[in-house]
Amino acid sequence: MFEKLKSGLKGLVNKVTTTELKAESLRSVLSDFKVSLVENDVAFPVAEQICNGMEKRLDGVQVKRLEDRKKIVEKSLHDVLLETMRTNNNINFLDAVEEKRRKNEPFVIVFVGINGTGKTTTIAKVAHFLNKKGYSVVLACSDTYRAGSIEQLEEHAKRLGLRMIKHKYGADPAAVAYDTISHAKSHGINVVLIDTAGRMQTNKNLMNELAKIKRIVNPDLTLLTVDSLTGNDAVMQAEEFHKSVGIDATILTKVDADVKGGSALSVTYVTQKPILFIGTGQTYDDLEEFNPENFVQMILK
Repeated sequence: MFEKLKSGLKGLVNKVTTTELKAESLRSVLSDFKVSLVENDVAFPVAEQICNGMEKRLDGVQVKRLEDRKKIVEKSLHDVLLETMRTNNNINFLDAVEEKRRKNEPFVIVFVGINGTGKTTTIAKVAHFLNKKGYSVVLACSDTYRAGSIEQLEEHAKRLGLRMIKHKYGADPAAVAYDTISHAKSHGINVVLIDTAGRMQTNKNLMNELAKIKRIVNPDLTLLTVDSLTGNDAVMQAEEFHKSVGIDATILTKVDADVKGGSALSVTYVTQKPILFIGTGQTYDDLEEFNPENFVQMILK
């Protein structure tokens, strides 16, 4: 996972450790590093931010005789990367779900994203995660456009032993979502997970449809699923969806197959919304809560 990004970071640490810690000496090393970041799917503004941050932190640093120069460089890189990934919108997911349960109200999540990101499978993983934590879940198939979408979600619901609310293909997606929330309220179900049609972020009609669902159901969270393997396209999707619909957080899928790793660094910076989960495999258990500190430590190992 993220082998290329790890290699680029290690290369930077080694080069800077043998470079004079002055802006003019650091610039050429950081310029090469910026290219390496962009090649590893880090969005250009994010690569620039990281390199500028490194220059500011290291310029003129005096290394004392017994200090470990490499550790100073690693600490600076750790802090800059963490700063890039931090947002003011931290979400304590389970606390938020629990708060609604105490009020006897369902916690409503709308999932958005384009086809192929693994959105429907991710919904099943989140349902499984919540079930294991003791919360009851109902699924809403508000993807009434894509052939096979209802059957796909239904299959996941069967495997997990969950109820799924559906209408016919071509039905109003917002009506399906509304009915599912009504079902949850009347049956005391804790969480409603709403699947929506995968759409290109440039399709204005479908984006308006999403906005309508949000207006009608007023969800507690809107989560965007992005495929980490699509690199900079994942960043563009995140930016577009956030502008058009408004997202609260992202879920990065297929992270286990991502050798580059730049999407994880970029998506948060571009949207200023946190990554909530990462998908790390094919089974329902392959979903991990995302922690920026753990992520930075892992890529700097």
